[in-house]
Amino acid sequence: MRQIVLDTETTGFEAEGSDRIVEIGCLELFNHMPTGKTFHVYTNPERMMPDEAFGVHGIGPDLLEPPQDAKPGQITLRDKPLFKEVAQGFLDFVQDSQMVIHNAKFDMRFLNAELKRNGFRTLPMDQSLDTLAMARKKFPGSPATLDALCRRYGIDNSNRVLHGALLDSEILADVYLEMIGGRQPDFGLSAVAGSGGAEGSESDDWRPFPRPATLPSRITDEETAAHTTFIDKMGDDALWKKLSSH
Repeated sequence: MRQIVLDTETTGFEAEGSDRIVEIGCLELFNHMPTGKTFHVYTNPERMMPDEAFGVHGIGPDLLEPPQDAKPGQITLRDKPLFKEVAQGFLDFVQDSQMVIHNAKFDMRFLNAELKRNGFRTLPMDQSLDTLAMARKKFPGSPATLDALCRRYGIDNSNRVLHGALLDSEILADVYLEMIGGRQPDFGLSAVAGSGGAEGSESDDWRPFPRPATLPSRITDEETAAHTTFIDKMGDDALWKKLSSH
């Protein structure tokens, strides 16, 4: 299974208005393992960078002329390609793979606005997997930002002083893999051995099957008696008695 972990940086929040994408960062997962393949571009939005957006990602700030006080390594967009010049390369990288995105509605709205504006095919929303929605469902009531999830899973994001599309994609990949149970969430159970195919081959036909003999209980008679005595002391309204009667 091929997936693309994706993030964008923009000039603001109005995808259908005057705001534009200024950075796209993607990395490839295959069977939940990073392959090392990435797609990363900065694009010239042909407009000035608002101070609020510059404060988030540090790209710019002056898009028309390189700032005179630019710090070493600071990204300016004056010499970067237009979105229409990199759009086909982006689509070729993504293909029809599922895109793993934190707050997918935001990035998908911007990507499709840019693609449509420049005459390219758009991407269906159901091609994306929203890790923000996953986190809110998995941890209701808890913070679901990427930084909060890094703290929850013990993921080092110390390099994330500012947002950056490729760095955020790398961090998101780690978060996503933890959310689904680690880098091998199915423990290789999709690999079929001894079923008529080559050992270690993959198949969607594998299904769990019942044991030929039921495993013996590991609870001793003494433990059963002690448990019964404990429940009896709780009275007739004990929840355990109500559940065990069904």
